[in-house]
Amino acid sequence: MIVEGLLTSTDSAGTINVAPMGPIVHGDFTTFTLRPFAGSTTFENLQAQKCGVFHVVDRVNVIAEAAIRRLKDIPATVAASKVNGFVLQDCCRWFEFKITDIDTSEQRSVMTANVIHTGNRRPFHGFNRARHAVIEAAILATRVHLLPAADVQTQLGFLQSAVEKTGGAEETAAFTMLVEHIQQHYAGAAVA
Repeated sequence: MIVEGLLTSTDSAGTINVAPMGPIVHGDFTTFTLRPFAGSTTFENLQAQKCGVFHVVDRVNVIAEAAIRRLKDIPATVAASKVNGFVLQDCCRWFEFKITDIDTSEQRSVMTANVIHTGNRRPFHGFNRARHAVIEAAILATRVHLLPAADVQTQLGFLQSAVEKTGGAEETAAFTMLVEHIQQHYAGAAVA
């Protein structure tokens, strides 16, 4: 099962990076398979530090902003308990982990992570269709360099209906931001 959320990692100077991540969850959240792209900040941090924190969140606007690097400020954090890292204060649940294996033979690396500490802040009540649509649009936004514009536009049209029918102001704003980002990418690609 893949669970979408936010991952915090740090570089050697302790600078925090917040990135969306969809790890493959094994067991009862005891082991993850992480697949960050080689060269990404998350990849570099996890490869160097061998630890991080994965968060289950209910604020899709933060996932959307982090996906397209528009997260203006790092959300409030506290020090992790068992790893050299940080826990987001505004999360439902978090999982501190250590990397035990890294395979870099492909562009998208495969990292095995063992969860060594977990905590809960509040219950996760689930997502409505609009929030799912924002997450899917955020995933599309991170893959525009791999996907044809027509395919992405078709998928966005389908997702937009869910946002219009079931979303509130937060979901609508996040979806609009992602659509604009995607359109700007393809407009820039057409000019180049």
